[in-house]
Parts: sequence; structure tokens; C-alpha cells
Amino acid sequence: MARQRVKTAELARLFNAIDRPVYVLDEELVIRFLNEACREWLGEAAESLVGQRCTYRTSPAGDESASRPLAESLCPPPSVLSGRVATGIVVAADGRGGWRRRLARFIPIGPCGEITPAVVALVEPGDLSPSNLASGDESLIETRPHGLEPAEPTSDELHERIRRFRRQAAGRYRIDRLLGDSPAMRLARARAELAAAGRANVLVVGPVGSGRRHTAHGIHYASDPPREGTLIPVDCAVLGVELIRSTVHALASNPLGDRAARSTLLLTDVDCLPGEVQADLAAAISAKSFRLRVVATAAEPLVELAARGEFSRALAALLSPIVIELPPLADRREDIPLLAQLFLEEINTESAKQRGGFSAEALDRLDAYHWPGNLDELASVVAQACEKAEGTKVQAADLPPRLRHAAEAAAHPRREKQTIQLDEFLGRIERELIDRALAQAKGNKTKAASLLGLTRPRLYRRLVQLGLEDEGAAGDEG
Repeated sequence: MARQRVKTAELARLFNAIDRPVYVLDEELVIRFLNEACREWLGEAAESLVGQRCTYRTSPAGDESASRPLAESLCPPPSVLSGRVATGIVVAADGRGGWRRRLARFIPIGPCGEITPAVVALVEPGDLSPSNLASGDESLIETRPHGLEPAEPTSDELHERIRRFRRQAAGRYRIDRLLGDSPAMRLARARAELAAAGRANVLVVGPVGSGRRHTAHGIHYASDPPREGTLIPVDCAVLGVELIRSTVHALASNPLGDRAARSTLLLTDVDCLPGEVQADLAAAISAKSFRLRVVATAAEPLVELAARGEFSRALAALLSPIVIELPPLADRREDIPLLAQLFLEEINTESAKQRGGFSAEALDRLDAYHWPGNLDELASVVAQACEKAEGTKVQAADLPPRLRHAAEAAAHPRREKQTIQLDEFLGRIERELIDRALAQAKGNKTKAASLLGLTRPRLYRRLVQLGLEDEGAAGDEG
């Protein structure tokens, strides 16, 4: 035991003699040591880091623990636990509300191929340039041979893009499921930012599982001043007419007082609102005494429903000043790798097992699936895969069987059913038989009729009907 303490002290002196930041993590990714250069780089926050467990995840803005986001910013890729040297980006606060990023090399200590008992992180002495970070230069992460461009971004690159997204969104809104680079999601983010900055009524439109309720909650809690108002949810698809009507009348009397100006009435599935209460709700929202902001969710735009006579025009107009449309996941496939990585990293925070990302084959299988359950189904699939995965990456075999079945079905599409038009089919056969008879009779219609078992006038009528003879033609070639 004494010898162990001596070795530890010697290692501490050795690491402290290095002029670049160095820190050590154990096999559970708990920070056990920071050298003097690392403490100087991290500043005052360094004191609380020893004993903190890193998880491979980027914390949202406003996390309840100040040290937890910093610990996560120092986490190595989980592949290092399987004995692989890895390189990644680590982050420290600059003391002015910003962030300093550096490259770090993570070296596993222990026999190759076995569980790594410790990881030493060697941090580069210089900060990464703002130009590289602003452009999203993913070449900073050494996860592939130089000169080779991957077909898909690596797990570390996805991890860094999620980190950039959350940092850019800090102070504006916390709506993780609006993550994505597709044009539809860029527009949705812009409108969510607009909605969070003001008090206009908002309609969130999208299919089941697309994150409508999550987005609506995010808009309320991201509003300024945040979290000071009350969120009042009303499920229009579940509650009965009388209960909805009594709730509307109660809110119209302004029971919240001054807090009403900071509070939100959340109408989920408002397109299911019974017709007999729509006029009451429109009248209540239009009243000068009604001070609540209304955020509603629906499967399709209310204005379109109103145009078909399926919803109140007045209420549709009142609820639709800002409309945020969330597309089906199948229509934003380019966002699937980012979203899957996001859900995986959220699972990392609650799990002792740390997953770094997905294999290329697993990502291909996620991309090929049709996702009828949208984001909710993707989150469930990622959770099941992480539970099954043995290594630090989720493999295609870890995904639920239905994704494999869907891929196999797509590779062997079912043949389209071909309908048989009986009249057309019989007409072709009859034409073929008449042509043969005429050829055998050398054009003599009387002989051809005899071969076919027909009278000559009947054969003539069929020739006209089949377009083989002009009506009124006379004479017999034979």
C-alpha cells in the first residue's frame, strides 16, 4: 500500500513537471488527477472537477450543475476504454463567458484489448483558432487516415456538432429536438427563436412523434424572463367539452393576476378540439382581459382545416400568428445521424456503459428505415440499441429486428399486381386467330370464315370491329 502511494506521488510529480495540461481518468471515467498546468487552464472550476464522472454528452445550456458540463467537456471518446488511442476536442471556460477549445490526445493505460484501468489526457498547449471553429472544421478530430474523406461523419464529429449547436443556442432556447441541418429544421429553429423572444400565439404543426409537445414546452421555458410564468396544459383530444369550457371560462377571469402576462396556455392536439367549444375559446382569447400567451399543437395547419370547413376560421387565425412546422423524420434523413447521436449521449448520462456512437452500417440501417413514429421512435430505437450493445459503438446487429426486416424488404420490393383486362386479352387472341385463318386461306374471307367456324358476314363484322377492315368494303379476294 505504501509502495502504491509512493508510485502515485511520483506520477503526480512527473505530470506536474509537464508544462501542458494533463489529467487522468479511471476506468469509470472519473477524473482522478489534474496537473498544475491543467488547473491553471481550467481556472477556479478545476477544484470541483476531481471526483466528477465524465459522460460522453454535451450538456444543454442552463444545466443545474456548473461542474458537470465542464466534466463532460473533458470526456474522451468511449473507444479509448477498449484500448484505442483517440484524439478529440476539450473545452474550458475563458473567464469572460466564452469558451476555449484545444485538441487533446487520450492514451489508455493497460493491456491492449482489455478493460482500460486508466486514461491519460494530454492537452495541446494552444487554443484552436476561432476561424476553424466557426467554419466547423471537422479535420481537427483525428478519427480517420489523412487524405480520406468518409461517406458519413464520425461519432466524434457528430458529438462536436451537437456541442456547437447547444453552445450557439445558449441563452435563446433549449429545444434539442430542433437539432438538424435540413432546410425545414433551420426554418423551424428560426421561428422557435422568434416565438421565444415575444408573446405572440404559436402553432406547432407536425405528425405524431415529431416533437410538437417538446417544442411547445421549450418555447414557454425559453421565454424572457424564463421560468417565471405558469404553463397550463389542456389536452384537447382527451378532455370533454364541459371540462374544456369550464377551464376556458376560469382562465378568462384572470386567476393568475400579474403572472398571466408571463404564463402560457398549452393546447395540445387543438385540431381535435370539439366544434361546440371552439367559439367559446375564440371569444375568450379575443377578450382584452385574457393575458395568457397561447401555444397550440396540431397535426396540420389550422388555416387549412378551416378552409375545408373542419375548424373555426376565427380560432384558426387567433392561434396561428407564428406557425412552426416539424416535418416527418423520413423527410429529414440528413438529420438522423445527429439526432441518433443526441439521444445516445442523453442515455450516456444515466448509464454506467458509455457509447461513443454508431457504426457506418448501423447509420445506414437507420437511414433506410421509414420511421412511422418519427423522433419518438428514433429515441426508443437508440435506447434499445444502447442497452444491447457490447462495445463502445452501436452496431447494426444491436438495432431492433424491424429495422433489418425493413432493409431486407426494401432490397426485394414486392412486384406490382398486374390486372388482366379480359376484353382486351380476348380481343388480342381473336385478332391472332383471324390473322392466322386469313394467312392460311391466302386472304380468302370465305375460306377463312370456314376455318374459324363462322359465316362470312359474321367474320366481316368482326374484321370491322377489330379495325382490320373498313366498313362498306365489298368483294371477296377468293
